[in-house]
Amino acid sequence: MSTQPEEHTMKHHKRPLAGYQARTFLWQVSADGKTGTITLNRPERKNPLTFDSYAELRDLFRALVYATDIKVVVVTGAGGNFCSGGDVHEIIGPLTKMSMPELLDFTRMTGDLVKAMRACPQPIVAAVDGICAGAGAMVALASDMRLGTPAARTAFLFTRVGLAGADMGACTLLPRMIGQGRASELLYTGRAMTAEEGLGWGFFNALHESGELMEAAAKLAAQLAAGPTFAHGVTKKLLHQEWNMGVDEAIEAEAEAQAICMQTRDFHRAYEAFVAKQKPVFEGN
Repeated sequence: MSTQPEEHTMKHHKRPLAGYQARTFLWQVSADGKTGTITLNRPERKNPLTFDSYAELRDLFRALVYATDIKVVVVTGAGGNFCSGGDVHEIIGPLTKMSMPELLDFTRMTGDLVKAMRACPQPIVAAVDGICAGAGAMVALASDMRLGTPAARTAFLFTRVGLAGADMGACTLLPRMIGQGRASELLYTGRAMTAEEGLGWGFFNALHESGELMEAAAKLAAQLAAGPTFAHGVTKKLLHQEWNMGVDEAIEAEAEAQAICMQTRDFHRAYEAFVAKQKPVFEGN
């Protein structure tokens, strides 16, 4: 019997996702193989989520942790709308007939989608046109950046169906994004935030005309994918983790994180390019 330890390295878990076959939405990868685009694709119903699409989205974002190729993710919707939230007939109707344990299984699964989006190292860009409501608004909120159009209407409309505004992390994520008072208004009333409000309040990073939205999202994604993607993952992790840190702990965490990034080849590539008066070409390692 061999006394050598069995080789189980991270490379056995990592795999490309360019060939992923999505079942409940569209998955397309850019020509350079670095940007994956998720398109919610039920335009006749304004792209509502179902039990199956919630679960598949959660599983894909979990898998992205181990992707060897995808550097950035874009999330959008087909047909001029982003997402109308949970499907009234396929989700809300069945929920009214479930037991408490079944309901808790469902609400934990929807929260797991947000957790998976925050835990995947790739920056996520939401490209939002038209209706962005309920769980759809939470998917946009859980993304790292949001591009909108003048037609975007974002509503956390849980109260409209007799539920709390506390859903999928809304009460922690939204106040941090737009402020406690504004978030309170949206979560209590369920009213739609206009695109102009979203831009002024910091929800949207920029607004573009509907016909130019995906081009703008692709341009931003390509810019991010060309950057030091290992370091981007560190930025995303610390943006998330530092919510629960004091200032001293945060500064120490960033000192440790930056020391790790200084060991990457991308850091050396940047220095070597600067010395040679060239633009660095980052490779994500």
